[in-house]
Amino acid sequence: MTAPPFVGLTGGIGAGKSEALAALERLGASTISADRVVHGLYEDPEVVAAVVDRWGADVAPGGRVDRSAVARRAFATDADRAWLEQLLWPRVGAEVAAWRVAESARSPAPRALVVETPLLFEAGLEGNYDATIAIVAAEDVRAARARARGHAALDERTARQLSQGEKAARATYAVENSGTLRELEQELSGVLAKLSA
Repeated sequence: MTAPPFVGLTGGIGAGKSEALAALERLGASTISADRVVHGLYEDPEVVAAVVDRWGADVAPGGRVDRSAVARRAFATDADRAWLEQLLWPRVGAEVAAWRVAESARSPAPRALVVETPLLFEAGLEGNYDATIAIVAAEDVRAARARARGHAALDERTARQLSQGEKAARATYAVENSGTLRELEQELSGVLAKLSA
């Protein structure tokens, strides 16, 4: 039995990565979000202790990590960002690896194993995957979606990300997501068909 294709999914803020991930799941893929794994890690006492040790108790009021407070500290300097990445990324990698083993053993096997990784190319992780998908959308659509989700610091966050064009050029498949959910699902269905061909 061949293992399902292992696929990295990425895209800029507001491109619709989460919608794409949900659509892929509906289409028979097994999915995991690196961001959701990170959110889970912020419940880990070891991680909580490390961020409090670095930035003080106000990043974890009542022992619960305030992710936006951590993000403000981490984005303040390259050294702080690198420190946080070194704390989290190996743990995320270990969790994704365990998930991949468990999902590959399922019967029937999922059509693909898809990991949503916002900074996939920026972190040099594309070599870990059999294929990559970049979700792209018109800039005005992205900006409207980001505002609707309360991402005020869009410029600051996107400054350390590759442009949509660069992500699309590097990805195995670039999927346009400026239209309807149904159109997105049709596009992704085509990608899954190619992956399993």
